Amino acid sequence: MILAILQVRTGSSRLPGKALLPLAGAPMILRQIERVRRARRIDRLVVATSDAPADNVLARLVAQASVDVHRGPLDDVLGRFVGALEAFGPAAHVVRLTGDCPLADPALIDAVIDHVVSAGADYGSNTPERRTYPKGLDVEVMTAEALRRAAARARTPEEREHVTWALHRRRDLYAQAFLSQAADEGEVRWTVDFPEDYAFAAAVYEALYPADPAFSSDDVRAFVRAQPDLAMLGGARRV
Repeated sequence: MILAILQVRTGSSRLPGKALLPLAGAPMILRQIERVRRARRIDRLVVATSDAPADNVLARLVAQASVDVHRGPLDDVLGRFVGALEAFGPAAHVVRLTGDCPLADPALIDAVIDHVVSAGADYGSNTPERRTYPKGLDVEVMTAEALRRAAARARTPEEREHVTWALHRRRDLYAQAFLSQAADEGEVRWTVDFPEDYAFAAAVYEALYPADPAFSSDDVRAFVRAQPDLAMLGGARRV
């Protein structure tokens, strides 16, 4: 089984409560879940949030949308992932997704999974040292065994907070496989961290979602190219 774990919390210092901000009439996290659910290679999706009271509303919202929820320590996100794996496994592979990516691409999620699994790697992603995909389309895939080994070895705060810290740094311990594309979009920003990022995502959803809720990344690219005011919104490259 391939288990996708979507990590999300409401306590963002740069854009508080961003997961609950509306996109085309629904909270951003639910719009992202809609897109992730279209990935064919994912067998089960779990939202991993914290056990802090501030995330109670988020947990209830996700559960009401019939999505499994696992709650764990606020700062030990790696522990949260292992807890979600133990609660909703067994799984052969785990896909790590983050809740600030409302433009997540299900076809790309499938492609990264296929690439890592076919390579027989312990860990892989579409974010190698020189990324080529837009920020906000990040996908990480690891074996359940590798995730457990990383958790057992983890000692530093960075390892506990960033989940895959060791997996992509210790090439001597974990066989790796990375997916890149020919186009150089590594500086393109589709993730949501700041108000201007949310404004961009909202504009995309307002334009594309009503006609086609399953709009693609190419649809986003075409739309932004036709909107010069969006191409560098907030000083960030958007296409």
